[in-house]
Amino acid sequence: MFDQTNKIIIPDWPAPKNVRAFVTTRRSFIDQSKPSKLLTGYDAFNLALHVNDDPERVLYNRQTLAYHLATSPDNITWLEQVHGTDIVSTESITNSSLHKPSIADASNSKTIDQPCTVMTADCLPVLFCNITDNNEAKQVAAAHAGWRGLADGILSKTLSTFSDPESVIAWLGPAISQANFEVGQEVYDCFINKNPENKRAFIASPNASTKQPKWLASLNELAKIELKQKGIKAIYGGEHCTYEESDLFYSYRRDGAQSGRMASLIMLTD
Repeated sequence: MFDQTNKIIIPDWPAPKNVRAFVTTRRSFIDQSKPSKLLTGYDAFNLALHVNDDPERVLYNRQTLAYHLATSPDNITWLEQVHGTDIVSTESITNSSLHKPSIADASNSKTIDQPCTVMTADCLPVLFCNITDNNEAKQVAAAHAGWRGLADGILSKTLSTFSDPESVIAWLGPAISQANFEVGQEVYDCFINKNPENKRAFIASPNASTKQPKWLASLNELAKIELKQKGIKAIYGGEHCTYEESDLFYSYRRDGAQSGRMASLIMLTD
């Protein structure tokens, strides 16, 4: 669901009450009186320091985010994402906007007030939490799943950090839709060789030719196939396209180097 006041995406899923999660947009927590047509490039709620935006503005945005989370900026676990499969625990690192972030593409937490965070601008953010018999969550996690991470098993590896994967539910955040994500034959082969069931996540691109096959890939479907095979029965989200919804989301494929990043966060609360 979309929070009109703060301009954030709130997962519509049956997470326990002690879980807080949301995804920022380009218009989160900013002056809503400013016409959206003036919000171009970085002139919005960008949270990434590595995209040549003004560092002071990015740090201000991160402080604003922490304020709305009612937590310290130092509690937010920012990652240096490399499309890999390394995972860090928020309990094992001290991380802030001023510190060098851990090189990883997912994080998990069992501690109250320590958000797990991934940044995206077309790749798929996936949020996880478990549900105990008392309808409480004891652990949360967030994963950054581009096609490379999906192919290498970032979601399965993140899920393996939970003691009982069958108690876990997952939510798929905003990502580029299949209609806008064209890939080459090497990407198709990578997934089909890994699991023949992945074939249903691809359709032939209208730009394909006999000499140059091209495919339209669904990150959402690839994620669902893997999660279901790992025993996850409750998978939610997947409604938003970062490429098409330009008023809300950054998209690297649409905007190129001038693209900022959104943040997908999940945390345990009291």
